[in-house]
Amino acid sequence: MDFSFSQEQQMLQDSVGRYLQNNYDFEARQTLVASDVPWSNQVWQQFAELGLMALPYDEEQGGLGGSISDCVAFAGAFGKYLVVEPYISSTMLAGAALAASETNVAQQWLEKLASGQSVAAFAYEEGHGSASLAQIEMIAQPDGNCFRLDGEKRLIIAGAEADILVVVAKVADSDRIGLFLVDKDSDGLDVRAYNTIDGRSAANIRFNQVTVTHDSVLLEDAGSILEGIIGNAIIVQSAEAVGAMSALLALTSEYTQTRKQFGVPIGSFQAVAHRLADMKIAFNKALATLTYTTALAESGTLTGRDIAVLKGQTGKLGRAIGEASIQTHGGVGMTDELSVSHYHKRLLAYDAQFGDHFYHLRTLGQR
Repeated sequence: MDFSFSQEQQMLQDSVGRYLQNNYDFEARQTLVASDVPWSNQVWQQFAELGLMALPYDEEQGGLGGSISDCVAFAGAFGKYLVVEPYISSTMLAGAALAASETNVAQQWLEKLASGQSVAAFAYEEGHGSASLAQIEMIAQPDGNCFRLDGEKRLIIAGAEADILVVVAKVADSDRIGLFLVDKDSDGLDVRAYNTIDGRSAANIRFNQVTVTHDSVLLEDAGSILEGIIGNAIIVQSAEAVGAMSALLALTSEYTQTRKQFGVPIGSFQAVAHRLADMKIAFNKALATLTYTTALAESGTLTGRDIAVLKGQTGKLGRAIGEASIQTHGGVGMTDELSVSHYHKRLLAYDAQFGDHFYHLRTLGQR
C-alpha cells in the first residue's frame, strides 16, 4: 500500500504551509492571541480561498469532495504554526453534522461555512473528559413540533463568536442522541467566554429551556453518524498534533547544536543525545500511527479501536515530546517568549479534547 500523499495533496500541503510561513509566524501569532479578536478574519478568508472549508463536503452540497487524507495533508501545518482559527470545530465537526442532515436549513448554513462567510461551533463536551456518547446528559425534551434543550456544554471552541451552534443532546425518554441547530441569539443561552491554555477562544454555555424549531432539528437519531464525525475530527486533530511534535523536535534538535556548555554543544552530552533520540522515536511512532489510521479511514475499514489507538498514542507521545523539549531547553522553555511552551500547551489541549490518552488506552484494555 502506498502511504505517500498524491501530487494534488502535496500541492495543497505546500500552499497552506507557504501561506502560514509568510503570514503566521510565531510573532504574528502571539500578537493575534494578545489582541481583542479571537482569530484573524483575514486568515479565515484565505483558508476559504484555498478551499479548505469546502474540502470535506460532497460536491452535491457545494463542497470539493475531498477525503480524510486530503485534510490530513495540510493539517500538520496548522499544528506547526499553532493556528488558533477554529477549523476543526467549524468545518470537521459542526460542518460535518450539517452535511449529514437533509434539511434545507442545514444546507443553507453549510454553504455559508464552505465559503467562509460564517463560523459554526460544536457543542458536545459536558465536562466528563470522554468521547463516549453514553456520557451525554443534556436533554432535548419534545414539545409539540419543537424541542427544548436544557443543560450545559463546556469547552466549545468558538462558542461565543460562532453564528450557529450544533448541539448534541439526548432525546428525552429514549436512547437516541440528536443533533440540533441553535442560533447564537436564541433566548435562554448563558454564555461564559474564555481563552484556553493554548490561546484559542472557547466558551461554556448553559442552555435554559432553549427552543429548537422543527426545521432546526438536524437529526433525531445521530449516534452512528456522530461516531464517524468525531472519529474523522480526531484524525485531523492528530495530524495537527503530529505537526506540532515535528516543530518541537526541530526546535529542540537545533537548540542542542547551538547551546553550548563547557565549550561544546549540549547535544554532544550523552544524556541529551539519548533524550533527543527518544523524542525522534516518539515522533515517528505518532506519525506512523496517524498514517496507518488515515489509510484505514480511506479504505473504509476504520474501527473505534483504531481511533482509540491513535488518540491514545498521539496524546501520550505528544506529552512526552513536549516535556522532553522543555527539559532540554531548561527554564527558558517555560517562558511565553519561547514557542516551546506554547507547543506543549497545544499538545496538552489536543490530548484533553474527546478524552485524554489515559481514557483511550483504558478503553483499549476493555475491548
